[in-house]
Amino acid sequence: MNGLYRLFKEYTGSEAENVRQLTGSGSNRTYCRMEADGCRLMGVKGVDARENEAFITIARHFHECGIPVPQVLAVSEDMMCYLQEDLGDTLLSDMVAAAVKAGGIQEGSALEGLLCRTMGLLPKIQYEGARGLDFSVCYPQPSFDRRMVMFDLNYFKYCFLKPSGVEFNEVLLQDDFERFADELLKEDSDTFLYRDFNARNVMVRDGEPYFIDFQGGRRGPIYYDVASFVWQARARYPQWLKEKMVDSYLGALESYMPMAKEEFMARLKQFTLFRMLQVLGAYGFRGLIEHKAQFVVSIPPAMDILKGLLPGSFDEYPYLKKVLEALVSLERFEDRSSRDGRLEVRVCSFSYKKGIPQDMSGNGGGYVFDCRSIHNPGRYEPYKKLTGRDEPVIRFLEEDGEILRFLDHVYGVVDPHVETFRGRGFTDLMVSFGCTGGQHRSVYCAEHLARHLAEKYPDIHVRLTHREQNMTEIL
Repeated sequence: MNGLYRLFKEYTGSEAENVRQLTGSGSNRTYCRMEADGCRLMGVKGVDARENEAFITIARHFHECGIPVPQVLAVSEDMMCYLQEDLGDTLLSDMVAAAVKAGGIQEGSALEGLLCRTMGLLPKIQYEGARGLDFSVCYPQPSFDRRMVMFDLNYFKYCFLKPSGVEFNEVLLQDDFERFADELLKEDSDTFLYRDFNARNVMVRDGEPYFIDFQGGRRGPIYYDVASFVWQARARYPQWLKEKMVDSYLGALESYMPMAKEEFMARLKQFTLFRMLQVLGAYGFRGLIEHKAQFVVSIPPAMDILKGLLPGSFDEYPYLKKVLEALVSLERFEDRSSRDGRLEVRVCSFSYKKGIPQDMSGNGGGYVFDCRSIHNPGRYEPYKKLTGRDEPVIRFLEEDGEILRFLDHVYGVVDPHVETFRGRGFTDLMVSFGCTGGQHRSVYCAEHLARHLAEKYPDIHVRLTHREQNMTEIL
């Protein structure tokens, strides 16, 4: 932070008096609002000089082109700190989220107009922003190429597909990845690819959009940014608005490269699929692997978009499509945002060998009970192919009363929790039971708790999942 203080004094001639660090999102940069003598600036401290150089260079170029971006005012000698124009606190994504919470974006509203104006500025960024830009400064690479495509596809494969539990053939999937890459790379373009063009990276000042966080931009095709904005998962744009935003984009595109809508939409669908796989890779890494709740809650709406893309499309990638159809059918990723507001208790059995189930509500889960202290029927040959739902296993487990006493304690903990959550209007609670294989003890306990709760509290939803058996039941 000392570097920012020094830079501020060098630029303004005054010591910074009021410094407030802003909460970051997915960025590793530090943002500070700095003030002195009526001058208010945004101070930024990065962790990579090359990344900072990319932002500074592109920002200055865009500003010269008349593209609305924050003006970079001063840069430290080591490129680790810089000062830029303060655009305020209003993010377009916050406006969208508030509208969605209030019932949805309304046709003819000011927000609809702002979103369409934002899309109408994208061709200017892509075409005029590319003219005269030194793409060699782009970070981490200057162009959209096969290496980038394969990196993102493998990011999806290893950070989302594998953790999901969907089985797949590596060779067959790679074959379709290669065909997909060939399709995405058919066109050679000298346009600017923003890379992360969405409402989170648009500030609003005096009712107009300003663009931020474009340091990952590079030379690349125009379709990717359209897909990134219009099909942003958590924005949940209605279909009529998606169509209007695309039309606004195409209207502005005519000044640079007129294109028939049918042709454009066919190409756009390919890039929309690619973008959804890329963001699912990111959500998988940040949410399923790093367990960050804000990314976990983005998975269901992203999966809902992916599910809507597949019917009648992408038959040219038969194995990839088959894998994605299996993926979107998983109950654990179901979008429950439109529920009736009643409490839903999700009861799950699992194997500790495969990790504790992720709470997809983003609320951090509830309880995880370890059933491994209970006598294990899986150690005996007659029960190895059975589960905790089968009568012989049930008799084995109940014979000495051990599992019944265990469940009595579970009921004593979970029941008051459910009653409190009902009374306070909470909508999500998760209770998981784990054992060695997720087959006998955990299945038995999950079955009995789920049915106990469904009978005792008929006004709640109970979702029972046996993860290792790929079974889900609504009670």
